[in-house]
Amino acid sequence: MPGPLDGIRVLDLTSVFLGPYCTQLLGDMGADIIKIEAPAGDSTRYLGPARNRGMSGTFLNVNRNKRSCVLDLKAAGAMDVLARMVEKSDVVVHNMRPQAAARLGLTYDWLKSSRADIVFCGAFGYGEQGRYAGRPAFDDIIQASSGIAAYQGLLSGEPGYCGTVVADKVTGMAAANAILGALFVRERTGVGQEVQVPMFETMVSFVLAEHMVGAAFEPPLSPPVYRRVVSQNRRPYRTQDGFLTVVPYTDRQWRGFFIAAERPELAEDPRFAGMAARTENIDTLYELLADLVLERPTQDWMDRLEAADVPHVEVRSPEQLLSDPHLADVGFYRHAHHPTEGDIRMTMPPASYSETAQDIRRLAPGLGEHTAEILGEFGFDDHEIDRLRATGATGPTKAPTDTTKVETARE
Repeated sequence: MPGPLDGIRVLDLTSVFLGPYCTQLLGDMGADIIKIEAPAGDSTRYLGPARNRGMSGTFLNVNRNKRSCVLDLKAAGAMDVLARMVEKSDVVVHNMRPQAAARLGLTYDWLKSSRADIVFCGAFGYGEQGRYAGRPAFDDIIQASSGIAAYQGLLSGEPGYCGTVVADKVTGMAAANAILGALFVRERTGVGQEVQVPMFETMVSFVLAEHMVGAAFEPPLSPPVYRRVVSQNRRPYRTQDGFLTVVPYTDRQWRGFFIAAERPELAEDPRFAGMAARTENIDTLYELLADLVLERPTQDWMDRLEAADVPHVEVRSPEQLLSDPHLADVGFYRHAHHPTEGDIRMTMPPASYSETAQDIRRLAPGLGEHTAEILGEFGFDDHEIDRLRATGATGPTKAPTDTTKVETARE
């Protein structure tokens, strides 16, 4: 089945994680993603282990369902090439700082001169109307500026970062969502538009979704801290032989936990009777939870909590994720033979559609692998491509490999 974005062409000028994750999501939904890379390639090509230079494992996953076209936008004539590509494209997305994009001439007004209904998305550090506009932004910078590092500090005693590039990926998802909204408007009205997705504002919105609490009122009724999630006693709990996450949440679940722990009288304790009381005494409650969990081995707890229908899970290592039985049941991992990189493993798109399909239709491309193919689709003949190569606007022509062979086993 075709994907829900079948027929949509995206010019992807992004790099690293934020932008490529955004366009991976669009590509998984069936959009034709043309990854425009500088001659050195996206830096993520060189991040982590690789069998061949420029084809790291991280790159292979984040840049599937894309074709690579080398185009040095700083070279003479390159922006004219891009203008011709825009004429036959639906979306242009970048994650450059706005000043850098403007120096290239990459503006919404310039794009509209090539295609009036283009959707132009910029995802960068800070909103253009604020005093932080134009500042450099990386995931750690945004985790620190958006409060994430401080909230982590309430858990650990000092500020810290999440163990994943959360700001890049959440903003990438927000950018993909914003692009879909703009495409929907264009479908109804025929009007394109510029979309800006600033990391800082996106992540502050993300963080304060639960942490606003009493600060939603004027004057504030409390600091902007949802106490349950920053309790230092909220953590995986040590059992007699391992670690277990236990999350009773409702009144019924807490009663079930206390019964499973053979401490039914605690269900009647006024400190724990109802969500408001539990929130007020959350540190005491979680400390008690830790003490009770330590009294039994992991499997004993899992049997008791399963019977009581109390949410729980054994803490899994990153390595265990690769062999998780549920992920095997749903076919979450897909194995394929890449024409240059050999056997690889990829994560499947987690959402599913009943009438259209998210899928991996194309494996990650080599740098500039599709340059000649793509330029030909936009009307450039061999002589024009040779001239562009001579000026340095494009890289050398490479023989494309067949990255569309994704007859794979799902695991």
